[in-house]
Amino acid sequence: MKLLQDEFMDSSKIFSTFDTWIDRVGNAISWCTVLMVLTTCLVVILRYGFGTGSVFLQETVIYMHSLVIMFGLAYTLKHDGHVRVDLLYNSQTPRNQAWTNLFGHLFLLLPFSLILVTESLGITASIPLERSYVGRSWSVFEGSAEVGGLPGIFLLKSLIPISGGLLAMQAIGETFKTIRYIRNSDWK
Repeated sequence: MKLLQDEFMDSSKIFSTFDTWIDRVGNAISWCTVLMVLTTCLVVILRYGFGTGSVFLQETVIYMHSLVIMFGLAYTLKHDGHVRVDLLYNSQTPRNQAWTNLFGHLFLLLPFSLILVTESLGITASIPLERSYVGRSWSVFEGSAEVGGLPGIFLLKSLIPISGGLLAMQAIGETFKTIRYIRNSDWK
């Protein structure tokens, strides 16, 4: 039992480091929202003030939006900021909330994260990587279909499995925290 506790504590150090890293990524990526607002204002000024449009700038906003969403998933999970159906959760005792969180992490979030990774890379379909959703994009260095658009859609699609991996890691970390909370709390 002592060995299991030591391994559990070692894993909590690993996830503490991961939490710190997720915070840094989240804080850095949050600046994309400011850049999105400024870029959108620039697009509007160019379009309505000067009668010219820029597909490049419009797609830049889309790319930044994707970055914020994909890298923000794990950060938001860490800070318990995802939307919940609070009809039942808020009325539960802290113990039942912890068990609900544990169930959600293990049986909903973790499988979803793994499906996101495996399906985008074609792992579950046993297809070669170059024929997967992300792999096909990389094989042709997919770019924008619009004239003057951004190249590098293949990079954007690569965020899908990366995001799923980050979310899975954070789900595992949250599961460990919840288990520790359940084990160490006095429920009397």
